[in-house]
Amino acid sequence: MTDTTATTDVAVHPPVPVLSVAPVVLPSPGRAVDLQVRVTAPLAGDDLPIVLLSHGLGFSHHLSSLNGYAPLAHDWAARGFAVLQPTHLDSRTLRRDPDTPAVPHWRTRAEDMTYLLDHLDLIEAAVPALAGRLDRSRVAVAGHSMGGHTASLLLGARLTDPADGSTVDLADPRITAGVLLAAPGRGGDALTAFTTEHYSFFLTTDFSTMTTPALVIAGDKDASTHLTVSGPDWHTDPYHLAPAPKTLLTLTDAEHGLGGISGYDVAETTDENPARATAVARLSAAWLRSALYAGDPAWDTARDALTAGPDAVGAVTSK
Repeated sequence: MTDTTATTDVAVHPPVPVLSVAPVVLPSPGRAVDLQVRVTAPLAGDDLPIVLLSHGLGFSHHLSSLNGYAPLAHDWAARGFAVLQPTHLDSRTLRRDPDTPAVPHWRTRAEDMTYLLDHLDLIEAAVPALAGRLDRSRVAVAGHSMGGHTASLLLGARLTDPADGSTVDLADPRITAGVLLAAPGRGGDALTAFTTEHYSFFLTTDFSTMTTPALVIAGDKDASTHLTVSGPDWHTDPYHLAPAPKTLLTLTDAEHGLGGISGYDVAETTDENPARATAVARLSAAWLRSALYAGDPAWDTARDALTAGPDAVGAVTSK
C-alpha cells in the first residue's frame, strides 16, 4: 500500500514561507529566569489566530524547550497561525544536571501561558514583522504529553494542590479552543507507583470542569507503562471524562510520539512515521481553524480526507 498523505497534502496546500524568531526574552520578575519564547508565523497575512504550544518532558535535551516541536509549529504557521512556544521551568535546558529527573512545574507552566497573553505587546515589539498582525480575540492552546496536562488546566481542568490541599483553577477565558496531544489521563488507581510518588499532582486531575472545546489526540499503541496501568485508553480520558464539546482522534499504530511531532528525526520517537506526523499537524490545524472560525469547513474536509477509507490514519468520535 502506498501512503500518499504527505504528497496529497502538498498538492492541496503548497508550502508557505514562515518566520521563526527565538529567543524572545520577556522580563519576568519573581520567576527563576526570564521567560523565553519562540515565535513562528507566516511571512504574510494579518489577523493571525494565536496558538500557545506547550512542550513535554522528553529525553532529548532541546525538545523540552522552545526549540522542540518544529513539525507542528512550522506546519501550523504555514496554515495561518501565530505559534508561541515558551521554555517552561522544567525544561532540560534549564537544569544544572540534565540527567536528574524533572520536577514538573505544573502550576508555573500554565502561568507561563497566561503571562504570554498578558504581554503580547512585548512580543510584537520584539518581532517587528509580527506587529499589528495578531488576532487577540482568537487564542488556542496545545500541548504534547506533559504539555497536554498544561493545556488541560488552561482549558478548565482542575486538581488539588498536593502542598496545601487547595483546589487549583488556572483556566484562562481568553483561550477558546485547545488540542491535547498524548495528554495524561485520570489519576487515582490509573497511575503507577512511580507516578504517584514523583507526580502526585496527577492523582486528583478533574476533567469534569474542562468545558472549553478541545481536540484530544491519542495513539492506540501509547501504553505509557511508566505512568499508567490503564494502557493506551488513559490518553483518551480527557475526552471521555470532560463535558462536550469534545472531539477524539485515535491514531492507528501510533505511540507516544504520534509519528514524530516533537522534532525532526529525534531518537526518542519510537513510532517514526512522517506521514502520520503530517496528518496530525494537518488535522489539528483544521480542527483549530473550524473551532476558532464558526462555519469554517476545514475540519470536515481534513477529517473526511484522512480518517476515512483504507488509508485512514485513525478514527474520529465527537460529542
